[in-house]
Amino acid sequence: MSIDNISDTARWVAMYRAMESERPDALFHDRFAKRLAGEKGDNIVRTMKDGRAMAWAMIVRTQVFDEIIMAEIATDGIELVLNLAAGLDVRPWRLELPETLRWVDADLPEILRYKLETLGDAKPKCRYEAVEANLIDAAVRSALFARIGREAQRVLVVTEGLLIYLSPSEVGALASDLHAEPSFARWVIDLASPRLLKMMMKSWGKAVASGNAPFQFAPANGTNFFRDFGWEERAFYSTMEEAERLDREMKSRMMWLWKLMGRLSPQRMREEFRRMSGIVVLERI
Repeated sequence: MSIDNISDTARWVAMYRAMESERPDALFHDRFAKRLAGEKGDNIVRTMKDGRAMAWAMIVRTQVFDEIIMAEIATDGIELVLNLAAGLDVRPWRLELPETLRWVDADLPEILRYKLETLGDAKPKCRYEAVEANLIDAAVRSALFARIGREAQRVLVVTEGLLIYLSPSEVGALASDLHAEPSFARWVIDLASPRLLKMMMKSWGKAVASGNAPFQFAPANGTNFFRDFGWEERAFYSTMEEAERLDREMKSRMMWLWKLMGRLSPQRMREEFRRMSGIVVLERI
């Protein structure tokens, strides 16, 4: 198994989407996922510690992001979705999006070119644009955001699987730059707690660090981290609760014990456990 760079994490997650798509009771169908994951994505999942066992968390994340995006478009007047570090996400091809919606993917040239070459002649459901950009470069990022801000009056920003690879200062700079554009109305993120970060580091830390993609961001103050940069929590979807709702809980003989401990724990500990991992909708303050 080898994660050689951060773009390989997109192949890793694409393999989980492929696994879910092959289930008879699949929550979603991504007909491109297996091809996009390729042999490398398959090898990462097969050889990484608990690689297949931890698929549930990524599958739940994908489904909840799908639901949030569709709901925001349907009810909040969203004209454009800006998908940062889009990787191998193919939502413009697999979701039933309005034809008039604009969807902009932004990521490094290699991963976007690979995705579009692999998709070939497949047609997206909406108006699609791919922007090759190194989002760590502040000048490049600001120029992109300014252009998008001029071109749409109500934008939904999506960063699925991105923030955990950034430092707190990088996340803060990104949050500030997003807030600088008044048309950027909502921002959907996934967020880990410090406790979860420690667990992930034990299982996968060396693997991702070897590809210069170390896990970093898991703020102790949770979504309050974003208040200093102009964003506040609108909704929080606990990964554990959503997994139960979607019937995709972690397969473990000890799950009953975890649930029992959760029910018997003090309220503060129950809330900490609930917020160990989640998908968050942020809105402008």
